[in-house]
Amino acid sequence: MSSRAETRGAGLDSLKLGGAAFLLVGGILAFYYFSEVSTLLRAIALLVISGGAAAIAFQTERGRALWQFMSDSRMEVRKVVWPSRQETLQTTLVVVVMVLLVGIVLWLFDMMLMSILRFLTGQGG
Repeated sequence: MSSRAETRGAGLDSLKLGGAAFLLVGGILAFYYFSEVSTLLRAIALLVISGGAAAIAFQTERGRALWQFMSDSRMEVRKVVWPSRQETLQTTLVVVVMVLLVGIVLWLFDMMLMSILRFLTGQGG
């Protein structure tokens, strides 16, 4: 009996996801079909339809799992200790200086190798 209930729930979830997808595609098509109507009104209508499709999708098992994941992610982001503005600027400055130094060293190394190659091939002076 439990397997029958699981199959029925999975089928209902698939039906809900299909309905949400149909609603979203219909909203997008309506947005372009009614091109003579104000863009603001069409955008508001599309946002309302998208919200309805999302509400339907979040009623499924996958939707609830996605909502839980988003809630957990938001909680983890709150736990992060973000660097201050000064720390960010100092780190950025260090990175820029190191990139310039490595670039200059590689350029000098390339010039040295090119001089050696010209000397060996007899193309240089």
